Amino acid sequence: MQKQQTLMNRAEIRQIIRQKRNALSPQQQTNAATLISDKIIQLVKPNDVVALYLANDGEISPNLTISQLQQNKVTTLLPVMHSFNKGYLNFQTYSKNTSMVKNSFAILEPQLNAQQTYNLSKINYIFMPLVAFDISGNRLGMGGGFYDRTLSKIDTLETKPKLIGLAHDCQQVDELPNQPWDIPLDFIITPSKMISSK
Repeated sequence: MQKQQTLMNRAEIRQIIRQKRNALSPQQQTNAATLISDKIIQLVKPNDVVALYLANDGEISPNLTISQLQQNKVTTLLPVMHSFNKGYLNFQTYSKNTSMVKNSFAILEPQLNAQQTYNLSKINYIFMPLVAFDISGNRLGMGGGFYDRTLSKIDTLETKPKLIGLAHDCQQVDELPNQPWDIPLDFIITPSKMISSK
């Protein structure tokens, strides 16, 4: 962590932390993925419905986690860019047999199938990527706002998913400058720790 990061704006923090994240070696990435997978497997129960993501741009990879959860018969979902509600995400079932397509960011996602989409109230955990985080559970994403928009009414749900950010330890900063639309996380999992923001 660097003290001067509290004085930087979001774009500057995003640039610095993305560089740190992308500087990690393949072995460091593999080790980190194994360590977070162990933590997630202990958290999730067999009947849970769990949304994850496919890593991009140096993000910590949950691929091992997805594989292990599927072996444990856990329903796994991936985000899919909403077909008509621009800037929003759907969460759709994912397995090794799922047909995948590249979205407008060249990131693979399940081919749209409304029958395989889950409402937020039916999801137990949403594990999401981030660029930077702080000890209070604040999350800085890539800047598109997809998760923040999609989760903006989560507090109105009778049953709501736990929101958990996955990150490398090098992505922690002292304090993030917040915006009113930012959705705080319940937990952050890194290779070395699990941080509760509550």
